[in-house]
Amino acid sequence: MDRMVRLLKEGTEQMGLLINEEQTDRMMRYMGMLVEWNAKFNLTSITDKQDIVTKHFLDSLTCAATGYVHNRHRAIDVGTGAGFPGIPLKIVYPGMEMTLLDSLNKRIEFLKYVAVRLGLEGSEPLHGRAEDMARSPVHREKYDVCFSRAVAHLSVVGEYCLPFVKVGGVFLAMKGPGYLEEIKEADKAVHILGGEIADTREFRLPFTDINHYIIIIRKQRATGSEYPRKAGRPTKKPLR
Repeated sequence: MDRMVRLLKEGTEQMGLLINEEQTDRMMRYMGMLVEWNAKFNLTSITDKQDIVTKHFLDSLTCAATGYVHNRHRAIDVGTGAGFPGIPLKIVYPGMEMTLLDSLNKRIEFLKYVAVRLGLEGSEPLHGRAEDMARSPVHREKYDVCFSRAVAHLSVVGEYCLPFVKVGGVFLAMKGPGYLEEIKEADKAVHILGGEIADTREFRLPFTDINHYIIIIRKQRATGSEYPRKAGRPTKKPLR
């Protein structure tokens, strides 16, 4: 485990971030819980401990390295899965209110367990579909920042995520190498949803040859009440 601690500390330093001993300990305990639960519930395909550090923990913390994440934010991680990027960000920014949204209850039960065991006050694992929760007055346009690592096209992810973001807030969409084409194809959709593509950041994940990208979308106007559309519609007929 000492090697994993070293990788985490050196990796965060390479990204210009500093984490303390308590945060490092929480990350390592989170890893242990992930490995244990994954053996029963198949929460993630990434099971090697070094890969968990680099492809889950450090990848999640690239959001923090953008400078758009702050301790006093109210944040939501849409399609969080086993808690990425939401849990690592919550560990590093304990003052941030973090909603962890996923449609699979087994993942939510895992995240509830993690939140209790790690003492992550101000985190809320939430079971539901984005297209339903985004219409709830409790969640619609209530968040300073939204994160998503979803593999769906940016126009689809944007329709699910931008309704959660308050005017003046940001949506950080985590993407792979095809991000430029997605930006071109999704620009109109983002505008329709009240957003504007403001910036893109590139990150080389420490200790890997993987480049990841974060598309930064600012919320300029309220999202129309017709969005997000009913389940399946954004994927079958993306906004263009």
